Amino acid sequence: MSSEAVVRVEKLSKRYLLQSRPIDHLKWRMSRQEIPDAISHWALKDVSFELRRGETLGVMGRNGCGKSTLLEVISGTLTPTSGRVEVRGELAALLELGSGFSLELTGRENVFVYGSLLGMARETIQARFDEIVDFAELSAFIEEPVRNYSSGMFVRLAFAVAINSTPEILVIDEALSVGDEAFQRRCFARISQLKELGTSLLFVSHAAGTVLELCDRALLLDRGEVLRLGPPAEVVKHYHRLIYAPREEQESIRAQIISAAATEPEPEAEYSRGASSSVDATVAAVHALEEEGFDSGLHSKSKLEYASSGARISDYVIETLEGNEINVLRRGGIYFIAFSVRFDLDCFDVRYGMLIKNVVGTELGGIVSAPLGHGVEQVDTGTCVRVRVPFRPRLTPDVYFVNVGVVAQSDEGEIFLHRVADALIFRMLREGRSIITASVDFSSGQESTVEDVGAVDGRDAKSVRPA
Repeated sequence: MSSEAVVRVEKLSKRYLLQSRPIDHLKWRMSRQEIPDAISHWALKDVSFELRRGETLGVMGRNGCGKSTLLEVISGTLTPTSGRVEVRGELAALLELGSGFSLELTGRENVFVYGSLLGMARETIQARFDEIVDFAELSAFIEEPVRNYSSGMFVRLAFAVAINSTPEILVIDEALSVGDEAFQRRCFARISQLKELGTSLLFVSHAAGTVLELCDRALLLDRGEVLRLGPPAEVVKHYHRLIYAPREEQESIRAQIISAAATEPEPEAEYSRGASSSVDATVAAVHALEEEGFDSGLHSKSKLEYASSGARISDYVIETLEGNEINVLRRGGIYFIAFSVRFDLDCFDVRYGMLIKNVVGTELGGIVSAPLGHGVEQVDTGTCVRVRVPFRPRLTPDVYFVNVGVVAQSDEGEIFLHRVADALIFRMLREGRSIITASVDFSSGQESTVEDVGAVDGRDAKSVRPA
């Protein structure tokens, strides 16, 4: 990576006039009067940064923070209100995939049209045509009009054209999630090839794992302003704090991030080609500053508590071996998912369960206290228990959610007595620059326990241990 800047953004601002007609825009421009804040929206405010040659820079932020506007201004499809953008080198932008496609033309014809819009010479498109079609897996349909394509086929072809160009600078806006998993894997492999060729990449993504895997640096935008620019691990941490904070805490967390950026400037690293060791050292230094613990700004905003059918779950937390509450975990550590259950009815064949999933809901691992038919034979009305289930996460650095539940046998079969979806949220720390396959180990050498914590009606309840 070189220290030379191929994209330089200086005090960039973009304002939109709200609820106004084009004639109103013209009047304000001609009068040169101050535009009232009531009819203005600043999508970008004094944004400054550089993209270095050979660097991959990820842009993160909440919806509406100005990410897409920023990429459109850099790509030249929007004019800034103030500030300047300097681009040195051939730039290709993947903003709205297929925006230059004609539905009446065939796939073959659209490859040439779209490729030319991206700045590719006809000879270059011709030379890469077979590669593009193979990449999109559309050889059987390439002579068909695009109007007959499914939405998936449409975006695969558009992405295949764009990703098989070889620009010096590639700008991507949320285009890394098209197609199925196999196609996405090819997309990431192609991006890795472009990185090896020295292409500078600037892309928007909400996927923390993608930013951590691909990026040399990351930028956090909020309300059109740069809150943080620095190592991906540090930016992702602040991004998660911001988006998962309760509404009443967002202002204070935002202020904390700005304050931290002012007092902890971006670490300087040696930006020379092949200097991966210095980048590793920078990431390691950032990670050393953050340890497992409890982040008070990290809350589950998607918690869904189902109706009770004889029991109620409460006081759910993730704990350390010592019983301390925690939500920032390290890979390979041993933790406990703990929750209390109060029984409002006599219940039979009772089992307790939990499930860990990622942000898109994919189930990564779960466990129940006993096989079907081998649960706690009977739990009396008024019993209160505390469940503590150990687990060892071997997960990629990202945010994860935990479901908890309790089931029992009834006349209709097994039913949920109570369950809470997305009851807990936790974040995995990044270790080095390696990304591993996500897994959760529930055979961690620690024992699951269900302990009696008293009976509200004075009757005793038995302590039980899950099988």
